[in-house]
Amino acid sequence: MAKRDYYEILGIGKESGDQEIKSAYRKLALAHHPDRNPDDPGAEEKFKEASEAYSVLSDPQKRAAYDRFGHAGLQGSAGAGNPGAFTDFSDILGNFFDLGDLFGGGGRRRSRAERGEDVRYDLEIAFEEAIFGINAEIQVPRMEPCERCKGSGSEPGSGATACPTCHGRGEVIYQQSFLSIRRTCSTCGGQGQVIRHPCTECRGHGYKQVQKKLKINIPAGVDDGTRLRLANEGQPGAHGGPHGDLYVFLKVKEHAFFDRQGTDLHCTIPINMAQAALGAEIDVPTLEQPHKLKIPESTQNGAQFRLRNKGAPMVNGGGRGDLYVHIDVKIPARLTREQRKLMEQLRETLPVDNAPSEKGLFEKVKDYFM
Repeated sequence: MAKRDYYEILGIGKESGDQEIKSAYRKLALAHHPDRNPDDPGAEEKFKEASEAYSVLSDPQKRAAYDRFGHAGLQGSAGAGNPGAFTDFSDILGNFFDLGDLFGGGGRRRSRAERGEDVRYDLEIAFEEAIFGINAEIQVPRMEPCERCKGSGSEPGSGATACPTCHGRGEVIYQQSFLSIRRTCSTCGGQGQVIRHPCTECRGHGYKQVQKKLKINIPAGVDDGTRLRLANEGQPGAHGGPHGDLYVFLKVKEHAFFDRQGTDLHCTIPINMAQAALGAEIDVPTLEQPHKLKIPESTQNGAQFRLRNKGAPMVNGGGRGDLYVHIDVKIPARLTREQRKLMEQLRETLPVDNAPSEKGLFEKVKDYFM
């Protein structure tokens, strides 16, 4: 099927200038753009046809070749005779026009609502508070709408006026040849309005930093580094957007006696030589009441005993960890005269066996090669 004449497609004469060519294409693009005609399959072909005609007639070299030789003079040229070059309509419009201006998007740009920033708060609590839980009250610095101007930034009764730079559009258009470039107005920051009389309380910002008091429930069993989330307690969002969240990071102080490992607790209990040798019953501190622990005879230094369900509780319920008791057999640094006499008598009755329990590495290697 023979191609239609490009001038006929745009509805202009061969004597038409650049501005007439551009104006004719703008009208056809507006009328036949696929986004404006989703139910008309023929609109896409008409739009592509107009775009191809414009790409040739707006180029001085291609137009001269077309005027002299017709479609045959464009064989091998980029754009002409290559329908694939015009399938991305948004790129074509983006190269020649400002899309918002072409399809009725002019006027002041509406600012998009944005979610506020999240806030971090570090809270140090005692070991016991982490184990049993606590209701705490914290003060978090965050921004709140100014009470004087109600968040407008203007002195009461004054209000804002249209920006003199962008005339209320929120953006400035720069024309460069066929290109229309839109940029956010630097004077009003895209708001389209400027404050002539800033609020004396917030200096035109519309927000002030305050110390927000919040009550927080710290559940039993939290550990060092636990993060708690308080929804919508962060910074306010811009342009009516939702608040961010508040994240409370817990720092748990170390305990003087217990060492925590997950939900398990560990402690070290010193006993003397007689208790280790003869056995004894001792009181072991726990998170609640002391626990009676029976030390069997001949208990060695470093022995470990496990007390079930005497550890830290799990945060979401489901039980508790265990308490591990580590035995430290103490050798007295000084003996009384009577104690020394008794120890000497004991020494005479105990068997003497100072031989090493296991050969050293050197002896093992020596035996291997002998």
